[in-house]
Amino acid sequence: MTASVDTSPCPVPWWLPGGHTQTLYGSLAVRHHHISFIRERVNTPDGDFLDFDWAAPKLFADRHVDGGHAQPDPQLEATAARRWMQDADWWQLRQAADTPALVIFHGLEGSSRSHYAQSIAQYFRARGWITVIAHFRGCSGFPNRMARAYFSGDSADIGFILDTVKERVPQGRWHAAGISLGGNAMLKYLGEQQRDAAWLQAAAAVSVPLDLVACGRVLSETRSGRHVYCRHFLRTMRPKVLDKARRFPGTIDALRLSQARSLREFDDLYTAPMHGYRNALDYWTRASSKPLLRTIAVPTLVLNARNDPFVPATSLPGSHDCSDAILLHQPAQGGHASFVTGAFPGNINWLPARLARYFETRT
Repeated sequence: MTASVDTSPCPVPWWLPGGHTQTLYGSLAVRHHHISFIRERVNTPDGDFLDFDWAAPKLFADRHVDGGHAQPDPQLEATAARRWMQDADWWQLRQAADTPALVIFHGLEGSSRSHYAQSIAQYFRARGWITVIAHFRGCSGFPNRMARAYFSGDSADIGFILDTVKERVPQGRWHAAGISLGGNAMLKYLGEQQRDAAWLQAAAAVSVPLDLVACGRVLSETRSGRHVYCRHFLRTMRPKVLDKARRFPGTIDALRLSQARSLREFDDLYTAPMHGYRNALDYWTRASSKPLLRTIAVPTLVLNARNDPFVPATSLPGSHDCSDAILLHQPAQGGHASFVTGAFPGNINWLPARLARYFETRT
């Protein structure tokens, strides 16, 4: 059995030539709808916590279920959430039986503020779906409690998140979408836990670094990777981990980490040893989802632009690398997690519409 293949293009405008331009414009400049969320904090079995940002029809961040105005929580000012979930909000969420629902896994250093998360959540909520963005450890605007953080192969946290949303809204017809790093961890979970994931209606993975070795080398060894993308990611990753070094003395080499200039160096010094890997290469090799595509049983869209500056086209899977539950869509244009379309100044509506079209055929 092999995967199906979609060859349709993403109609990127002529004034955005090349994967770098498409990626940077889509991430930093394109206009998009903004949505506010209601936040839930969930304790993990190992003593940490994850923050979930919820949105749904008849559930409003700026007012309570009884219609009263909801004051924004000052603690959440720097996030896309305005207030914390209350019992009445849960009651409202659970009223609609058989409601379509979507859990979104963000990418490296992403959150519910990320352009793709905002666009997808707004699109689906407007169409009557329950949506929730699950933040990985330390990505919700609050430092997590432990010396560890999150990583590309953290399928255990994916399983915990999926179990949590299913428990919260058991009547929902649940779907999952993972972007970039979140998509890799999600695919790894789907490939490892076929039976446990069987309750999902469908999944979609977007701009995923399926082969982390190939993608890590591009980001760490090319000029654009080191001086543009690594610099962007390390601007927030390094301070987070240096703060952990202060909170957990002796666990992290703060001096060497402060001098890291690439993802390889960062992963060698922190991500790999902190999460049970020998070094960055061992981490990238063992955490890659590509070898598990053959064992995925949940209907899954795997969408990668072939000009993604993070993901070499040569590293992308072919139909023979995947199970027949997978639909591969590899348009020539789109960049990384952007897929800008339309007349100037453009929009990022193509991606959520593509996900919706896939999900609607499998619901």
